[in-house]
Amino acid sequence: MAQTTRTWRLGIDVGGTNTDAVIIDGDLNLVAATKSPTTEDVMGGIKAAMHEVVTQIGPEDAENIGFAMLGTTHCTNAIVERKRLNKVVALRIGAPATTAISCMADWPEELKSAMGVRDFIVHGGNEFDGREISELGEDEIRDVARTVREEGFESIAVTSVFSPVSDAHEKRAGAILREELGDEFPITLSSEIGSLGFLERENASILNAALHDVAQTTALSFEAALAAEGLHDVAVYLGQNDGTLMSVEYAKRYPIFTIACGPTNSIRGASFLTKEKDAVVVDIGGTTTDVGVLAHGFPRESMVAVEIGDVRTNFRMPDLVSVGLGGGSIVRKRDDGRVTVGPDSVGYKVTEEALCFGGSTLTATDIVVAKGLAAGVGDPALVADLDADLVDAAYKEIMRIIEDAVDAMKTSAGDVTVILVGGGSILAPSTLEGADPVLRPENFGVANAIGSAIAQVSGQIAKVFSLSETPRDQAISQSKERACAEAIEAGADPETVEVIDVEDIPMAYLGDALCIRVKAVGDLNL
Repeated sequence: MAQTTRTWRLGIDVGGTNTDAVIIDGDLNLVAATKSPTTEDVMGGIKAAMHEVVTQIGPEDAENIGFAMLGTTHCTNAIVERKRLNKVVALRIGAPATTAISCMADWPEELKSAMGVRDFIVHGGNEFDGREISELGEDEIRDVARTVREEGFESIAVTSVFSPVSDAHEKRAGAILREELGDEFPITLSSEIGSLGFLERENASILNAALHDVAQTTALSFEAALAAEGLHDVAVYLGQNDGTLMSVEYAKRYPIFTIACGPTNSIRGASFLTKEKDAVVVDIGGTTTDVGVLAHGFPRESMVAVEIGDVRTNFRMPDLVSVGLGGGSIVRKRDDGRVTVGPDSVGYKVTEEALCFGGSTLTATDIVVAKGLAAGVGDPALVADLDADLVDAAYKEIMRIIEDAVDAMKTSAGDVTVILVGGGSILAPSTLEGADPVLRPENFGVANAIGSAIAQVSGQIAKVFSLSETPRDQAISQSKERACAEAIEAGADPETVEVIDVEDIPMAYLGDALCIRVKAVGDLNL
């Protein structure tokens, strides 16, 4: 673990176009920043960005770095590309009640094939009120463990029906599997991943199990890259998709929580740079624009099921709208006279391909340079001859795309605070319909990496209680304790952990049931 005197932080965030890196000193001041093209293997761009910021501060100041934070797309890419996934056993606890619908019935075949997945259904599980459906099939579980050993499966996802109400069968199944396979064997319990919604929770758990080796390889590669830069004895954290961090060991258990951490890093960075706690954050990159909501200082979570790699899941995800607009978006005039912007883009090659940089492709960046709205970007003389009507029409289209995305995230008709971040935010005007004020903070271009560097550590719990068995106050108290314990396990300083959000939702269709969701956060354990 890093020494307490080494309080500087290296923050890196991987985007679709660029990989951003920053170094923050012990007083949370930005001392170095850079952008590097995201490479196909991802790690190449990370190493290049890291090398650049470490070079900027020099070897003497580099000795002050005690923490390194990485927001990465490794896990997302593995699912989308169907590569590097573990060979998974999906163990469902729910016979005979859950046999009508097969496991992964709606999954893409190529994804199932990439995971070499095999599913089993054993007896057990609970009703909505916590009553056992049947006795847990412990001998059946031991038979599954033998299959895992004999056929070389690499991880297991355990899903019991209504485990958010009672996780006893999942925990017992996990204990049996560890007796048979060893304490180090990767086992995912669905009650630790998702909430109500059996199939979606099962799907999320299977994906989490498939990502174990990806997370481990990512962490080891990042640590090796740090060592290659002379950064030894540095505490490493990975970004979570709620805008907080988790330790490497925690990330190996819950790699699925890294998915969509990039936009949430930008939202947290936007809050840090502006000191705003409630706003709509517009993060414009080279290819896409992500719009999210800053609520009480943290990204607003989605309340609906989310598809990942064409698989429907229900674990926590940020509430986002993504549109095909970025600095490299290609501008075209159609035969019918319409002017379009994107969704295709030249991406990180904008500094080579855009007209204002001497290239041959008309991009969104060229439009704002031609309008005189991007001082210091490219050469205005190279776009001075663009047709004025074309420039005006393209700029109006850029504004429409951004304003529509902001409107999609608003919950009321009034004006909202909008924060513009990301290197492509030069595209956005200083005024937007439905927004007041519009803020573009200093260092907006690397807000995502700043968000990674300054992030706190969190723990969340979502559980269903029967009020006839557990009074409401006691249920909330238990949930708070569990959320705080999760934050500490993820790497938070126990002295700083506090509960920031408590939500209790009556579930009338389950009788006297109450679903309680609690989030706790704390500072890094220095």
